[in-house]
Amino acid sequence: MLAKDPDTCELLRRAEQGDQSAGAALLSRNRGRLRKMIAIRMDPQLRVRVDPSDVVQEALAEATRKLPDYLRKRPIPLYPWLRQIAWEWLVRLRERHVKAQKRSVYREARPELALPDESVVQLVNHLVDGAAGPSELCLRKEMQERVRAALDVMKPSDREVLVMWYLEQLTPGEIAAVLDLSESGVRSRHRRALMRLTRVLNDREED
Repeated sequence: MLAKDPDTCELLRRAEQGDQSAGAALLSRNRGRLRKMIAIRMDPQLRVRVDPSDVVQEALAEATRKLPDYLRKRPIPLYPWLRQIAWEWLVRLRERHVKAQKRSVYREARPELALPDESVVQLVNHLVDGAAGPSELCLRKEMQERVRAALDVMKPSDREVLVMWYLEQLTPGEIAAVLDLSESGVRSRHRRALMRLTRVLNDREED
């Protein structure tokens, strides 16, 4: 019988005691989630120059250096902490390769990363019910276009919670850590975002 892999709490405990292999395992098991986040957010102009896996590699190398300090303080859960490091790497790369602007990513306000078209389509597909048969494909496509147009005029904070919830598939607790909210605050923001999306759709239908 195969031995069960240690859970995150066990690896954190061992890493705090100086077990470097446990620390490496903690970072490695989050590689896939980080790559997914980077792929969702990466500008197409940047993607032709940089592979998402390269960004993840750089982020994990930085996380390895900072892990002892993180383990002493544990300011937020592990994955949101790793995600923030990867996010900052992506922002730096985007500014270097796409915007060519010298702007610090360590400001108090979180810089916004516009969603690539393919990520918008994925989000639309999550928000629009699946078609029951071929006869409904035309209606589904029309609804996708309406949802996409509605997302374009929504507030960034509303779009962001929908992206984290449906595309990154973060837990409410992880979203709370990223946005510095309570879990109940995240759930409320998620409900409000869906209500605002519905309102925008209804307004456009009336127009």
